[in-house]
Amino acid sequence: MTLRIYNTLTRQKEEFKPLDPPKVGMYVCGVTVYDLCHIGHARAAIVFDIIYRYLKFSGYDVTYIRNVTDIDDKIIGRANELGQKASDVARRYTTELHKDMSALGLMKPDMEPKATEHISEMIGMVETLIANGKAYELDGSVYFSVKDFPEYGKLSGKNLDDLQAGARVEVDESKRNPMDFALWKAAKPEEPKWVSPWGEGRPGWHIECSAMGRRYLGVSFDIHGGGKDLVFPHHENEIAQSQGTSGVAPVNYWIHNGFVTIREEKMSKSLGNFFTIRDLLKIHNAEAVKLFLISSHYRSPIDFADQYLVDAYRNLARFYDALKFAEELDTGEGASLQPEENVRKKFTEEMDDDFNTATAVALLTGELRRINQLRAGMARMKKRSDDYKKAKELFLKGARGIKEFGAVLGLFGQSPAEFIESARRKKLEELELSPEELDSMIEARLKAREKKDFITADRIRDELGDKGISLHDTEAGVTWSVRFD
Repeated sequence: MTLRIYNTLTRQKEEFKPLDPPKVGMYVCGVTVYDLCHIGHARAAIVFDIIYRYLKFSGYDVTYIRNVTDIDDKIIGRANELGQKASDVARRYTTELHKDMSALGLMKPDMEPKATEHISEMIGMVETLIANGKAYELDGSVYFSVKDFPEYGKLSGKNLDDLQAGARVEVDESKRNPMDFALWKAAKPEEPKWVSPWGEGRPGWHIECSAMGRRYLGVSFDIHGGGKDLVFPHHENEIAQSQGTSGVAPVNYWIHNGFVTIREEKMSKSLGNFFTIRDLLKIHNAEAVKLFLISSHYRSPIDFADQYLVDAYRNLARFYDALKFAEELDTGEGASLQPEENVRKKFTEEMDDDFNTATAVALLTGELRRINQLRAGMARMKKRSDDYKKAKELFLKGARGIKEFGAVLGLFGQSPAEFIESARRKKLEELELSPEELDSMIEARLKAREKKDFITADRIRDELGDKGISLHDTEAGVTWSVRFD
């Protein structure tokens, strides 16, 4: 099977054919840096991080560009609220953005250009659009003329006549058409500004991405991505101004991820259902957040609730428990073992189907069940027996597959031993049980057994079992573990 991608432009899955294989150019719209990132930003960043990882896993030489919008109306508005310079606000939240992306364990893009560092490229594009008859200057601002781009609306499927009718109540009478959008905005007092052929001003939002995509990936490139909310007007306008400049389609495949909703409403500050990445990671494990977000297809909306993250953490812990056992089991042969070929084939098939992380996660979960059955069987075998050796090899190969393919999904990057130790501490905190209190209960059970008071010993064991703590009697003494059921 070859990789097939759902293309927003054509509204269907298409075979992926890069312009210059094995090279792939991918541009993703990044964050407008005026506040802390929220879980919606996390979803977009995680989706395209996985697409980047999978393309590299598939042998492509990927150039991944994710811009930073560091000049915009929202940044200026926030700066006015805080009584600060827009550049200071943008600088501060760019730093916070990087902290959040790092905390989520995401790969760094190959380049992360800032809008303010590419003003000359934007001015150059605007000049070309005017020369091509696609834009006009008005009182120091420059607008794109949508009527001079007959294909306007092809990405979003919107009809220009309908858009014009809907815009009439807010139309700027000075524009030639209510849908004409700003390429360059004339300077206003106390706003950042740059010198241009039309006077001092600043770029419109849409021209920023067109200029940076063109600068780093060329006139046409393979993939452009972002959240579903960017389809219109941002990406629609990008197509118009980029194609209006060069005469050719700028992008072959448009990819858009779905919304994160709260009780089936789109997350927003105005509704008071806004969760920052920073706040989430104070409570939840970063990989649990990832696992939750990728357990649905990237184009589907996903409803957020704390319980879903609790469930995701429990599932994640089951994986780490098996990986920890694999590390303890491995006496050196694991490095030479490869995952089962049929598992590799199935994983590739799932991801080749429009990066279907939901079914890929389900596949790995099935693998986890399979190797845990092997683990349970090994506990009943003699360690020197051929059956044990065969089961051990199969377990290690299965764990190797989970680790390798999980890495493509951005999972299992932590030390299994450290993760499980953290899970043990977390469990005791939830139970409001100190390590000393647990040790006392284990000691009390030992003394009861020595006195052959098996009723008391079993009661203590069952009491802990009801709390999710399992006791294990071994030759070296009693150990305990957390159950993740």
